[in-house]
Formats: sequence, C-alpha cells, structure tokens
Amino acid sequence: MILPIVKKQVDDVSDVTLIKIAGPDQPGITLSVTTLLAEHAIHVLDIGQAVIHNNLALGLLVEIPHQVDQNILFSRVSEQLEALGMSIELSSVDANAYDAWTKEQGKPRHIVTLLVRKVKAEHISAVTALVTQYGLNIDKITRLSGRVPLEKETEQSKACVEFSLRGDLDDAQIVRRSLLELATTLNIDIAYQEDDMFRRNRRLVVFDMDSTLIEAEVIDELAKVAGVGDQVSAITESAMRGEIDFNESFERRVALLKGLDETALALVAGQLKMTEGAETLMVTLKRLGYKTAILSGGFKYFGNKLRDKLGFDYVYANELDIEEGVVTGKVTGQIVDGNRKAELLKDIARRENIALEQVIAVGDGANDLPMLSIAGLGIAFRAKPLVKASARQSISNLGLDSILYLLGITDRERLAAKD
Repeated sequence: MILPIVKKQVDDVSDVTLIKIAGPDQPGITLSVTTLLAEHAIHVLDIGQAVIHNNLALGLLVEIPHQVDQNILFSRVSEQLEALGMSIELSSVDANAYDAWTKEQGKPRHIVTLLVRKVKAEHISAVTALVTQYGLNIDKITRLSGRVPLEKETEQSKACVEFSLRGDLDDAQIVRRSLLELATTLNIDIAYQEDDMFRRNRRLVVFDMDSTLIEAEVIDELAKVAGVGDQVSAITESAMRGEIDFNESFERRVALLKGLDETALALVAGQLKMTEGAETLMVTLKRLGYKTAILSGGFKYFGNKLRDKLGFDYVYANELDIEEGVVTGKVTGQIVDGNRKAELLKDIARRENIALEQVIAVGDGANDLPMLSIAGLGIAFRAKPLVKASARQSISNLGLDSILYLLGITDRERLAAKD
C-alpha cells in the first residue's frame, strides 16, 4: 500500500526542519532528496535510516537558509517522492528544542543485547519496560543475527537484538542484576555493557576448557574409564558449585585416577564433543586478529589437542604425571586454579601489550571467577548459578559463537570474516 503524501504549509517552518520519509525501499531515495537539498546549500544536521522487510524509514534533520523558498523546495521534494511511492512528513524544530537535543550527546551510552533462539514480543516488551524503568532512552534497535527462513528453524537457531541506550545511571550494577533476574525468569540471555571505546576493540580472548570449549569434564570421562566415575563426578560437581576448594577437589580426583593406562587419554580425546559454536567463534576471532588462550584447570594433553585443531595461541593447564605408561595420581608443576588463571591472563595481556579492558574471559566454574572479574568482558558460559550470579555477563541458552554479538559483530560480518 502506498501511503499518501503528507503535505504541510511551511510558512511557519523554522530554520531547522525534520524530514521523515517512508515507503518501499528502492535505490535512489536518498539521492533524490539530497540532490534537491544540495541545490540550496542546505546543511544536514543529522541523518538516520532503517529498512525492515524492504520498507524504508529515512529521517533528515536539516538547517535551511532564510533566503530559500521552503514552499517551492518541499513541493519539489514531495513530487519526486510521490512519484517513487514514498510518503513525506515535515516537522519544524524550534531553537530551544534543538539546543536541548545537542546537549544530550554527552550522556552515557549503554548496550543491552538480547540473545534467544527465537525473539518473541514478550522479550522485547520485558526488556524495554525494564530499561524505561531506569530512565534510559532507546536510540537504536538493531538485529545482529541473520535472516532465518521459517522452514529452517532448528534447535540451534539463534537470534540477537541489540538496544543502543542513552541516559544517566546511578548504579549500573543494579540494572545488570535486574536484567539477569529478568533473563532467568524468561529463560533467555540478556547482556548489559557500557558503550565505550573498548567494546569493539577487544584483542585477547581466554577460555576455560572443560564444559566451556568442550561439552564434557575431561577428568570425569577419564574416571569412567578408570571405573571411578561416580566418585569423581560428585567431587567435580561440588567444586564447580564452589562448595569445596578447587585445589583440594582436584588433588582428590586426580588421586582416584592412579593406575589408569595412558592410552585412555587418546581414547577420551577422540570422543570429546566441542561446544556449539566453538569452531565458528575461533575461526572468526583468528580471522579478525584476536589472540586466544586456553586457561584450564583440566589437563594440558587435551588443551594441546584443541590448540592443534582450532589454533589457540596459548595453552595453560595441568600436566598429568605419567610413569611407564601409567597415571601416577599426581600432576607435575603448579596447579592451575582460579588465582593462577587470573595471573596467567594478566601475564598474557602484558606480553601481548593488551590492556585488561581489551580482554574477554569465558568460563563456567567457580574457579573461573577470578579471571572473569578482571577481564574487560567476563562471560559466565552455561555456568552454575553461583558463577552466573557473580559474573557481569552470562550466556546460558546459545552457543559460544553468540559471544560475537556482544562485540557488536553481525552474522553478515561473521560470514564475511569466514570467507
């Protein structure tokens, strides 16, 4: 349906005018309008455009010299747009309103990212209600995920909507907690970030390995082969929940592996499944020049396997002690616990001359919290409740490649980087 041209007498239009254009998207709309405006040396103070399902919405805020006959100008603009099936609406902007608008540009900016398998109106309504409650104004809403044909929706479909917000906050942590509570209630993921220069300028990503890059806990899989699976799993779960000290739990679990033949390592490695989105994320990060590292409380043998497959720059994990082809029940060297992970993160960042604000850390367990807390972007991935509540960001419902959305990277950009 072609909307009618909204014609307006412009005798009372001030020097600043807002032009709103809508209709079917097609080449030449912006060209037609700006060519006519250019004939009169008109200044463009602001411009914005959005296209949804081949429908265009274009806005221009312009300053018109006094000597320009605005009736003639906008009649010509209207005629051109009418021929293209477009509607136009003009609104005058007085000096006070314009001055107030320019002063708003210094207000803090925020990004809220909605991550789901399929976006529902309920999700949008709930998120916008919450940000409105805290006095934030929405500047822009952008879909970062690609277009998914209805007949191709799967269990691994993903959708992302990014809200660019403006406004002052007394306490950003309160907003972050409120968004986390909302995400838990709706069984979705919502991330909050300050929109600063570091957001799209991260340079180092460090990962936990077990239950993060891979779906399993390696020590549990080795324990199954050794016949002590239930005992080790119980200790692992308790440690991941933060109920017992990691070092103590690790030593107890490794001790139970005593006598395991070293051939079990290759057997287990061949059965491990990588987490959804891990390969896509790594291909994209490497193509974009990121440095990457595995900082794991698991075993280096398996970290090296992932390094060989995915191209990690650094691998730090525990070295399982083996004598005469048999696991001794001990590890060599310093145990990689939570504090050690944080130290290693800082060491790699220093070595690569990267600020901590430019580091992303991803993990699921309590021993990941130290590194999550010092990284510029710390993400609890499919984490236990304690970890999820303590981390600044959380992803529970999508794959690892959804981390790219938190960097503002669209599916289109990701596919371009892959090629």
